[in-house]
Amino acid sequence: MDHIDHILVVDDDHGIRTGVVDYLRKNGLRATAAVDGRDMLAQLDASAFDLVVLDIMMPGEDGLALCRNLRSGKHRALPVLLLTARDDETDRIVGLEMGADDYVTKPFSPRELLARIKAVIRRTRMLPPNLRITEASDTISFGQWKLDTTARHLLDAEGTVVALSGAEFRLLRVFLDHPQRVLSRDQLLNLTQGRDAELFDRSIDLMVSRLRQRLRDDAKEPAYIKTVRSEGYVFAMSVTVHGDVS
Repeated sequence: MDHIDHILVVDDDHGIRTGVVDYLRKNGLRATAAVDGRDMLAQLDASAFDLVVLDIMMPGEDGLALCRNLRSGKHRALPVLLLTARDDETDRIVGLEMGADDYVTKPFSPRELLARIKAVIRRTRMLPPNLRITEASDTISFGQWKLDTTARHLLDAEGTVVALSGAEFRLLRVFLDHPQRVLSRDQLLNLTQGRDAELFDRSIDLMVSRLRQRLRDDAKEPAYIKTVRSEGYVFAMSVTVHGDVS
């Protein structure tokens, strides 16, 4: 039997919640509703889901906090798409840094939301099987660093933990998936945010700069992420994957 993607829709607005669930079901997906964070966690424990649609502006624990908590718990590998009524670049960046995979700004068309959901799920499944994020504790070694893909943080040669934002983690994963290959800014934007995302100027350059700081990489003579003039960036180190490391 073919797999039917199961979407969890978390929104305190009854009209939006039921409207989205009904539309997704009419378009061939399974969909379940949750009214708040507590309900969301109960649903996640009761069933398997392929993606969470999560409203930011909810009473109590808001969507940003819930997204951050998802990224630090047992459901850390589950894709998250945020719904926000705020059309502000800072809020969008914060959402992505909390670990969201994409966002849609209200008011939105159900068709756009469906397209974004399918794009996020497709990107998640496009990762090579040996590098796909799973609940198992996989680590990826490169240079003096190790990336813990379960905890989503870096470990240096002494075992010191360096935390990563959601945006930094996604960008590093793209580089580790494509080592020693020149990637243009457009390719990096597509792979980290998706072709349909609303992009902001020089966002990749900003994320590369921050990631270099995390890696303690000299921006003038980088050892890890090198700039290829007029082309983009290349991850210069070889990569080794270790599975089921406890």
